[in-house]
Amino acid sequence: MNTKMKKIKTYFAVVLTGILALSSCTGKFEEYNRPGGNITKEMFNRDGHAVLSYIRQIEDEAFPEQENTWQMNIDLIGNYCGRYFTYTNPGWTNNFQRMSAPEGWAAYPYRDCLPKVSSAMREIEQLVDEDNPFYAWAQVVRAAVMLRLTDMYGPFPIANDGSYAAQEEVYAYLIAQLDHATDVLTPLVASNSALTMGDPELDRVYQGRMAPWLRFANSLKLRIAIRMRFADPATAQTIAESAVAAGVITDNADNCKTNYRPNGMYKTSVEWGDSRMCADLDSYMNGYGDPRLPKYFNPADKVGDRAIIGCPAAAIIGDKPTAQELYSSAKVTAETDGVWLTAAEMAFCRAEGALAGWNMGGSAQELYERGITLSFEQWGAGSADAYIADESSMPANYTNADGGYGSSAYTRSSSVTIAWDEGASDEDKLEKIIVQKWIALFPEGQEAWNEIRRTGYPKVFALSPASVTGANVPNRVPFDPREKVDNRDAYLNAVSLLGGDDDYMTKLWWQR
Repeated sequence: MNTKMKKIKTYFAVVLTGILALSSCTGKFEEYNRPGGNITKEMFNRDGHAVLSYIRQIEDEAFPEQENTWQMNIDLIGNYCGRYFTYTNPGWTNNFQRMSAPEGWAAYPYRDCLPKVSSAMREIEQLVDEDNPFYAWAQVVRAAVMLRLTDMYGPFPIANDGSYAAQEEVYAYLIAQLDHATDVLTPLVASNSALTMGDPELDRVYQGRMAPWLRFANSLKLRIAIRMRFADPATAQTIAESAVAAGVITDNADNCKTNYRPNGMYKTSVEWGDSRMCADLDSYMNGYGDPRLPKYFNPADKVGDRAIIGCPAAAIIGDKPTAQELYSSAKVTAETDGVWLTAAEMAFCRAEGALAGWNMGGSAQELYERGITLSFEQWGAGSADAYIADESSMPANYTNADGGYGSSAYTRSSSVTIAWDEGASDEDKLEKIIVQKWIALFPEGQEAWNEIRRTGYPKVFALSPASVTGANVPNRVPFDPREKVDNRDAYLNAVSLLGGDDDYMTKLWWQR
């Protein structure tokens, strides 16, 4: 073992015993400001600054708010396919909603995100060993990135040799990574619930606090378990019950949010005006009289029969300024935190698990109602009691803005109500859970899209004009086309693992 690694291991042994979490700058003023003002690499590593800088790099891909990364990896794909937003740029008639996006768009997450994450993880592996808490922390953040990417494409690389693994193998790998990470972090948090690692300012999410990071890791496990519920129910139940027993996020204080400035959704929806509210969310939230609606969106500049109005998905936009005026933008500022995983989502995951007969620490009804309550609290929307008890409100019929684009009207896509009905069928109960989960997931569009693909809920409006495939929601994003030439054997194997054509319509493993 080289001298550098011995010194790093010695430092982390101290962290593991809880004797030292973080040395203050003032505590080492003389050492760090010795004659010459030079800080050696060894001293830089000593307080975890080097490894944490690479964790920060992975965080910025796991929770991307930088405007270009946000738009290309999140907004254009998940937010639109999840029916939260739609396009207002008239030059974007070829897009993901219509299943005709430019090849560069489809390849962007793979080309842009994966190399940054992989390179950062390789650097971390050079600095610390796998039983180091910083390594475990990095595993958790990387798992969040990889989950989103495999849920876009399906089979995905998990090794460094360019080969692809089947999606079920990717899921097993992510669970193993999270299991290892939680095995390392759990005893640390148990011995010191206030443990903070590294410079708090370098962690945009939890400021280096390990207790919420541990709960986030368990929450990712529950998210994964619910996703694979229909594909591998026995394994999903085991993972879900273990995650809940270990402790998922149950309080809004632990919500996964990032303080990147400026907020990515602000740039795309407000400053650039490239996106506006989608008609599907308009139908459900206006129909329910949902108090969260004015927390999510601004009134349209030109108010018609309702203040907050969405545009039909994939409508052909003739004029961007007109579309911006007719439809509602996101209610965010440059200073708004990005939201990526919440206590409300976890409550709805547990409600679905309870509906399936899993031990989730409560009944399906209790957890369903808890999810709604937590979402109302998260958004400062007041009491949820009347909303939860509403037995009659349904999604509204949709009427377009006067002079708007796309279909002029749609009949509601569902008649699902809000109040829990214990006598209803399990399928009707599932629709309630997923519809309310979809509303509460906002603005995490990737998860919204996942739920539509996985369950068929919420039911959404047909595209008009129709997509190039005739379908209303894509099942996946095609692989990077450069792989056909630059990595041909691996590409052909990936298509074989996919079990269908490399297009928008082939279903992912967990959809089958």
